Amino acid sequence: MNITVVGLGYVGLANAILLSQHNHVIGVDTIPEKVAMINRGESPLDDKEIIDYLANCELDLTVTTDKNDAYSDQTDYVIVATPTDYNDETNYFDTSSVEAVINDALQLAPQATIVVKSTIPVGFINTVREKFNADNIIFSPEFLREGHALYDNLHPSRIIVGERSERAETFANLLKEGAEDSDTDILLMDAQEAEAVKLFANTYLAMRVAYFNELDTYAVMKGLDTKQIIDGVGLDPRIGNHYNNPSFGYGGYCLPKDSKQLKANYEGVPNDIISAVVAANQTRKDFVVSDIMKREPQTVGIYRLTMKAGSDNFRQAAIIDIMKGLEASGAKVIIYEPTLSDETFEGITIENDLATFKSKSDAIVANRLTNDIEDCEAKLYTRDVYGNN
Repeated sequence: MNITVVGLGYVGLANAILLSQHNHVIGVDTIPEKVAMINRGESPLDDKEIIDYLANCELDLTVTTDKNDAYSDQTDYVIVATPTDYNDETNYFDTSSVEAVINDALQLAPQATIVVKSTIPVGFINTVREKFNADNIIFSPEFLREGHALYDNLHPSRIIVGERSERAETFANLLKEGAEDSDTDILLMDAQEAEAVKLFANTYLAMRVAYFNELDTYAVMKGLDTKQIIDGVGLDPRIGNHYNNPSFGYGGYCLPKDSKQLKANYEGVPNDIISAVVAANQTRKDFVVSDIMKREPQTVGIYRLTMKAGSDNFRQAAIIDIMKGLEASGAKVIIYEPTLSDETFEGITIENDLATFKSKSDAIVANRLTNDIEDCEAKLYTRDVYGNN
């Protein structure tokens, strides 16, 4: 098969690598430096499997910044993996980049099946099919973790394609062919149901994070041991000891925007839980700011902007709102983030000499603990109970 993948972030690059094991894949991205790295066999992302596969595996993969080089009359599938940020003013995903790729694909490879991997609102596929007067656009939701994107494609929890057709089944089997697990469930369903699966799955995860965060808030305010409570709760097999480590709030790229989009899709539909999940995240961040400020710090050091270990991404990270809240409460804030070379981030000073950062900080705030700051216990603030993501 000849496959074009547009957008080489975690979703696009993981899919491009997965599929290029057995197919001819051309990747497209707008960032020349990223394209050059991938063509050299180097990963632009902090992802163990992506780094390994690009460096050591035989892949039929080339990438380019020129969309005209990426399409031909031999292209079978076009995978769209461009960002869909949530717009708080419109209460809707910004799908303009996805629609631009669809338009290009229809012009340059009209015979290809276009598979949207970007997260989209419920009803989007039907809308763009009508807008472009095209029936060759389908949706296949992605279920991956940043930092483990290729691993989650090699070992997928399920493969879902939002169409009941031969071309949908063929695409699902292409994904399965590249995976290391041979017993993965394949679900072919209608487009809107597939769109809903993605949003409901991520909002459930956001709800679980919010639940254990509120448990932790209760324990802190009542002087109880959070870990003892969660250990006891999690032993119920219906709940389980997983995805239960308290944090400063759910963040990363997907959970905040997907839960907001689902809430927007609920317009006119009775609900309490979905709206509460969105509201609970802000409540948690406000509590964390208040709890830190009880220490009356003059200078608060933020140890890492990344949400979790093994990720280099901090889009929509909860810590960003925490920083703003601390500044609004009168604290001076500095940041330690070695992945940034700039002197400031959103107007806040970056201090990337770790020893200097520690000495300047009256309190050090860390969403997740590492060995780098284990000597700062006296002034450390974290809600990391289990030492995992």
